[in-house]
Amino acid sequence: MSVFAIYPGTFDPITNGHADLVERGARMFDRLIVSVAANPNKQPLFSLEERVALASEALAHLPKVEIRGFDILLVNYAKSIGAHVILRGLRAVSDFEFEFQLASMNRRLDPQVESIFLTPAEQYSFISSSLVREVAKLGGNIAPFVHPKVAAALATKFASRK
Repeated sequence: MSVFAIYPGTFDPITNGHADLVERGARMFDRLIVSVAANPNKQPLFSLEERVALASEALAHLPKVEIRGFDILLVNYAKSIGAHVILRGLRAVSDFEFEFQLASMNRRLDPQVESIFLTPAEQYSFISSSLVREVAKLGGNIAPFVHPKVAAALATKFASRK
């Protein structure tokens, strides 16, 4: 029996912290599906298609990883593809309360779906997509925090807004 998990998120954009969790998650499961949420409530900088493409570029070196977009309730999405494990990342204690609440709600909505949590490597623990976007917008060096294709996409996006 193949055991696989989904790693959902907005990934606006995908960071090296996300990639670190994906790499480690891919070692734990036969297959890992990085599930990029449409999430229009967050008003993402990149479209769903752009975020899927950037995640595909950043994670192309991982053969057991697949990238998909979705725009429905997470537990319904998990059920629709036969996933029973949701992988989530915890950067800091501040993430825990929200993630605990989300995992509890998901368990209530579908008791067959379990959430597991990983913490990023120490050098990525402070990185967030919103922080990377802000540094990029203000012209800072984001090369240590994202894949080169992501850095280029951010530069292009902010250059077109000037």
